[in-house]
Amino acid sequence: MPTTLTLKNIPDELYGRLKAAAEAHRRSLNSEVLVCLEAVLLPQRMSVEDRLARARQLRQALPTGAFNADDITRLRDEGRA
Repeated sequence: MPTTLTLKNIPDELYGRLKAAAEAHRRSLNSEVLVCLEAVLLPQRMSVEDRLARARQLRQALPTGAFNADDITRLRDEGRA
């Protein structure tokens, strides 16, 4: 079951960096903190084969024809991908 955690006395510089990272990744501040904690405390080494399998699985979950190379390039250039 998820637990609530309250942080106190966060240095202004650290808070600013977390907030900027959250905005850059389009996440809430809470989600960004969780991602950071998981990356440090729960590192998962993934083989190339596992990473490719996961990418293929995610691609198959998309609706057929959802994106093509031109859409991806356009979205990337607009800063949305």
